[in-house]
Amino acid sequence: MAHTAMSGQGTNAGDDPLQTAVWRLRSRGCWADAAALLDRHAADPAAALQRAALLGERCLYTEQGWAEAEDALRAAEAVAHTDEERGAAACERGQLAYAATLLRVRDRVDEARSAFGRAAALIAPGAGARALLDFRRGLMAENLADSPQAARAAYRRAHAGATARGDALLVSFTWRQLAGLSLREGELAEARHGFAESLRLREELGFLVGTAPALVSLAEAEPEPEVSARLRAEAGRLFRLLGGVPTWLAGALPAAA
Repeated sequence: MAHTAMSGQGTNAGDDPLQTAVWRLRSRGCWADAAALLDRHAADPAAALQRAALLGERCLYTEQGWAEAEDALRAAEAVAHTDEERGAAACERGQLAYAATLLRVRDRVDEARSAFGRAAALIAPGAGARALLDFRRGLMAENLADSPQAARAAYRRAHAGATARGDALLVSFTWRQLAGLSLREGELAEARHGFAESLRLREELGFLVGTAPALVSLAEAEPEPEVSARLRAEAGRLFRLLGGVPTWLAGALPAAA
């Protein structure tokens, strides 16, 4: 099962103190605290969208907080004025509906499909938000439509777009999903390479909450049992350090010693 959310928006190349604080909290799975830092900027479309995205990501990693995420998303939609802003908000709505469907909270696949279609109509092909949209449409194709070929094409577009824009976190997600498709097809060397690149980027960025899933993915493609066991043990340590987040990883990890 594939899980992701926001992309690398929130890593802070510009040394903005607010964004630095938001990223530090988000990267450790403290999404509500990160979102609270943006409360006073709720009238700003970018801040409102980021707040909604943070709370949506919390839903995906913890399977909780759906009502708060919906409220934040409606607030972001209300202050979006340009096509790009409305398209980005539609992309977040599609992601939240996708997450609810994937985690079997409620079947919202039609809503997700409609929202992503609306986002595609509003976000220009060369816009910064396009890579994230392509990636999320790939997730839909892979996990809800069982169309790996369509998913691979979408992931490759997202990978190229994220690489061109220097969105290292989104690149880590595209590497992981492309590697997952390779593993599904029995291409172990290609899968290991992709999973290793995803892990490397997450460790470099300090994306702690995404490191345990990356370790487990790499373990799944590792032919040496001892190496695989070490990777899973390290993932388990991080999982427990973060209080059992992401929740959906629990079944793939060894019990605590």
